[in-house]
Amino acid sequence: MAKKRRRVAPPPLPTEWDFTYLDMTAEEGWLQLCQQAPGPSRTAYEQIRREPRRRSDPDRQHRLRYEYSTKTIGGLVLEQWQYEVTGGSRVWYAIDDANRTVVMTHAGVGHPKQTD
Repeated sequence: MAKKRRRVAPPPLPTEWDFTYLDMTAEEGWLQLCQQAPGPSRTAYEQIRREPRRRSDPDRQHRLRYEYSTKTIGGLVLEQWQYEVTGGSRVWYAIDDANRTVVMTHAGVGHPKQTD
């Protein structure tokens, strides 16, 4: 049985996607990000829940490339996207169409070291 992921509160409206954390590291990163940049974090949260595949202008929201373009979660290969919350802060998330759920795979106040 798959482990139930914790929801990024509050629950979604009928037109929104559900938003969950992949793990405690993502949850802790999100909480830290919200403390340091509450306004931009709220904007990112709302945008991702409404339209997780929207390519924004400026280019704050886009699909990751190369080996980061997908994330395997529970045996499913999902598209992985990024939202640039501030100049250095990022949220990475995977899109599960079948469950209309977005899974936060990374959140942090600094630029992710994986892409340096």
